[in-house]
Amino acid sequence: MREPVELRRQRILAVVQSRGAVRVTDLAAELNVSVVTVRRDVEELARAGKLRRGHGVARSAVPVEESSAPDEPPADGDTVALVVPERHSYLFETLHGARPVLEEAGLRIALHIAPQVPGAERPLVERALAGGARGLLIAPRWRSAAAEEADYGWLSGLGVPTVLMERRPRRGSALHALDSVCSDHWYGIHLAVDHLVSLGHRRIVLAARNDSPTARAIRAAFADIAAGRPEIEDWAITLSSPDAVPELGGPGPYAAVGPANSSSSSMTSAGGGAASSGGTGASADGAHTQGAPAPDGGRTVPAHGSGTSPGEATASAAENTHVDLAGLLRERGATAALLHGDVDALMLVQHLMDSGVKVPQDCSVVAYDDVVAALGSTPLTAVAPPKAAIGRAAAELLLYRLTRPHAAGAEPARRIELLPELKVRGSALPIPVTADSRSGLSV
Repeated sequence: MREPVELRRQRILAVVQSRGAVRVTDLAAELNVSVVTVRRDVEELARAGKLRRGHGVARSAVPVEESSAPDEPPADGDTVALVVPERHSYLFETLHGARPVLEEAGLRIALHIAPQVPGAERPLVERALAGGARGLLIAPRWRSAAAEEADYGWLSGLGVPTVLMERRPRRGSALHALDSVCSDHWYGIHLAVDHLVSLGHRRIVLAARNDSPTARAIRAAFADIAAGRPEIEDWAITLSSPDAVPELGGPGPYAAVGPANSSSSSMTSAGGGAASSGGTGASADGAHTQGAPAPDGGRTVPAHGSGTSPGEATASAAENTHVDLAGLLRERGATAALLHGDVDALMLVQHLMDSGVKVPQDCSVVAYDDVVAALGSTPLTAVAPPKAAIGRAAAELLLYRLTRPHAAGAEPARRIELLPELKVRGSALPIPVTADSRSGLSV
């Protein structure tokens, strides 16, 4: 999937601002794009006054005396490491919140971008600590619950102050007592569902990724909230992209479904196991349950309506089957969709338009992330997690630990949650009160 230009430029700006000066060739290698593409992006950012362009180098627009990349290497103990996944504009925004807090304290951020391979964070962290980093801010990719579990041992024994950003380890795990700052995604989903219900929508579909802790928390929260709202007559969960599964061998674009999909009168909701789309559930706070059954008869079904059982899902199914959101909306009679994350949301809205489903006239849409939701041809109402505030709070917590080294172990760990907000932009409309207003999209 090609990365939108605006997202790529945000990433370039974040890297340049964190380091002070970066060679164009290094940016191209890190972003996995051509040097020509990066040079063009740097020219546009320089024209907008967001950075300065030199011969083969992009420099921060921040004056030299305030730059986070001084000419001389920092003395030992003046650096903290920040590790985030590559191609993750959401987490790059946390950098803007963390940077001023640490710089004002005389610390420099050493940004490390983890490639999209299992276990990529560990060697980066070890290298940073060997280079003298005093502390660590980290957001591991954790595409699956198994990948998360594999990191618990080494992350819990680093020996320096460490704060997890937008990650909430499983309760009772080795990282349960590690400092963390994250968004309350249950509350974010509550805002979205409450907004749609207030507009009269009673049949709602969630199209979400399933390859990150945030995605798993969002899916579990939606299943919990939708099943618990008596106003909601029907709900379903499907993938927002066929490649948004934890790993090869994962399921294709299957949906967890609510009441209307079962012929059994006992089916009244779908819960954590179904919501996980593939046997690994997640509680609303990010804790995982392995293979938890859906309560009250809830089950998963193919989003494309082929009748294939969930156990038959394969990697090839994920690769060869597109997510037919329009078909699922018609099948379920849904009038609203909640879409995670922003880039997938914009692409799905285009898919709906191409399939004859107008947004918001035929289907109201709320996006989740709010990185680029406002930039679509139809600006999307979106849940906006407090990305910069997450970075700021994580940096403040790390600084607190660094300034009290002798108190290590004497004070309780802190698990901080910040509340998202809803940005209303008009991609969701009230349902007209008519005799047919509850019938949803026609099949």
